[in-house]
Amino acid sequence: MVQTVASYKILAGEKKIVLGKPHTLCRIFFSIHKISEQTSWHATEISFDDPNFLSYFLLSGSLNSFGAEGADIYQGNIWAYNASDMDFWYTTTEILR
Repeated sequence: MVQTVASYKILAGEKKIVLGKPHTLCRIFFSIHKISEQTSWHATEISFDDPNFLSYFLLSGSLNSFGAEGADIYQGNIWAYNASDMDFWYTTTEILR
């Protein structure tokens, strides 16, 4: 098993791949956390291999994290789009087997 932890600063209005597609091992856990106050309503969109963000999961307000675990979770690139007018730090954790 391999665990990776990373931090990213995503500027306002920018998007970035925060978890790349695993090539040799399989992802069994991942989480994405936006570092902000619980009362902050600045939106972040999380997309699964869709850099155009036509379909996304929204982090905003008291919901500042997203994660999944199990053998059948998503194995592709995971994007984050800072849809707010402020820069934010994000942390990611991933476990591969």
